[in-house]
Amino acid sequence: MLTINVAVLLAIIVILRLRRRTHSRSRFDEKMTVVIVLALGILLAPTPVGQGILSFLGQVASGVTQASR
Repeated sequence: MLTINVAVLLAIIVILRLRRRTHSRSRFDEKMTVVIVLALGILLAPTPVGQGILSFLGQVASGVTQASR
């Protein structure tokens, strides 16, 4: 039996959509990409990977804040 993780599938779709040329995208296409990225974020947020990304981004933001003082 083959199972596909929805988050992995959405990540692949996002990568494929973002590789397309910018000027060949319609407004609807851009909005659809945003919706897919938001759905991917919602799926990743409660996972350990999502928590790790949040922690990493928090450390980067803290470092930037400290460096700007």
